[in-house]
Amino acid sequence: MAFPAKFPSLNAMEMTDEARQTLVRVLRVAFPHKNFPDGPYERTADKILIEADAETWFRVALIQGLQSLDQLSDEGFCALDDESALKVLRRVEGTEFFGFVRRTAVLNLYDDTEVWETLGYEGPSFDQGGYINRGFDDLDWLPEPRILYPEDEPIPELGSGAQRSPQTANSAEESTNQPSAARADMGKVEK
Repeated sequence: MAFPAKFPSLNAMEMTDEARQTLVRVLRVAFPHKNFPDGPYERTADKILIEADAETWFRVALIQGLQSLDQLSDEGFCALDDESALKVLRRVEGTEFFGFVRRTAVLNLYDDTEVWETLGYEGPSFDQGGYINRGFDDLDWLPEPRILYPEDEPIPELGSGAQRSPQTANSAEESTNQPSAARADMGKVEK
């Protein structure tokens, strides 16, 4: 990877169309979804470029990272098949470049309305009164929940700490959410 002190010209470099295409390819390999169209990946790449343009450090890290990907690839990163491209990305996954791309992509790729449509997510519901009256259970790809168990099938065991029935407070002082001395394990505190 090139460093700004060694190559001060990196500070003035601009992103090219070729660099943008490499970034889109990075996003496709790092976040593989066969049914996602190109639009969300391209819009996410544009948001990464906007973020990088606003901060010199991220712009330099992005330019260096994209150059490194091509240097680590014999014929250029965009020409690699998915498996080979993933191997190259694994070599740079601990870099500032990859961390910046991953952070920005996670926040933006899955916040794209075209991705929501592809995944069947209807979007936030707070502005429409919540999910209760809008069919919160209309996802056809989820199995129907089992409410009743057959008599010959045992009910799954509860995990440790779970209670079989609600506990009621015996006195007014136990009605708070604070543990009482009898219910809390209050071992000796030493300095």
